[in-house]
Amino acid sequence: MKPIVSIKNLVKAYGSFTVLHRIDLTIAEGEVVCVIGPSGSGKSTLIRCINHLEGFAAESEIVVDGVAVLPGANLARVRAEVGMVFQSFNLFPHMTVLKNVMLAPMRVRGMKAEAAAARARDLLARVGILEQAEKFPGQLSGGQQQRVAIARALAMEPRVLLFDEPTSALDPEMVGEVLDVMKKLAGTGVTMVVVTHEMGFARQVADRVIFMDGGRIVESGTPAALFDSPQEARTRAFLRAVLNH
Repeated sequence: MKPIVSIKNLVKAYGSFTVLHRIDLTIAEGEVVCVIGPSGSGKSTLIRCINHLEGFAAESEIVVDGVAVLPGANLARVRAEVGMVFQSFNLFPHMTVLKNVMLAPMRVRGMKAEAAAARARDLLARVGILEQAEKFPGQLSGGQQQRVAIARALAMEPRVLLFDEPTSALDPEMVGEVLDVMKKLAGTGVTMVVVTHEMGFARQVADRVIFMDGGRIVESGTPAALFDSPQEARTRAFLRAVLNH
């Protein structure tokens, strides 16, 4: 499969503190990649660089679907193809659920309101909350709000979906409903890059799992290889700590 995201020599620093050290990573079209690792290892920064929510060093190169990720005209093209779901749902509180999902296709793609509403309803049905369409975000549970955020990201028909710890702000009983939606998505062929603490999800859904520590990719491989026979001592120590809890 052809690569849809290509990252070469990615360096990100805040002053003298380097967050990402020369990351090289290629993600194939339709691949589901889960990124795991301790807090502060650079996982979220890595995926935020893909759509330039974080800037990066001039010598670094990121290409999404043939388009270089650079400030300026290219960036709008990249962001139209890359959907993102955040930890905190970032929904517009003054708009109904339906209008939250309709907004970007109308603003960015120029979709007419009727078509945008029909698409939004389809997507809300797909994530299991069509009956909440006329409510406001504040009237929904955290799990429901995160499912709206997933529907909103899908509304742009992105080539790549980025998830930045999408369940970390949820109450434990709501985590499952969001992971279920993501599992269904993973089966549709959309390219997904998921930063997650949910090891069971990574094992079950990912094509490839990447373990990061200290701003570097320490190890990557299939879920079976990485979880069952990790090659690096640091990976083994991390998995021992998280899986024994």
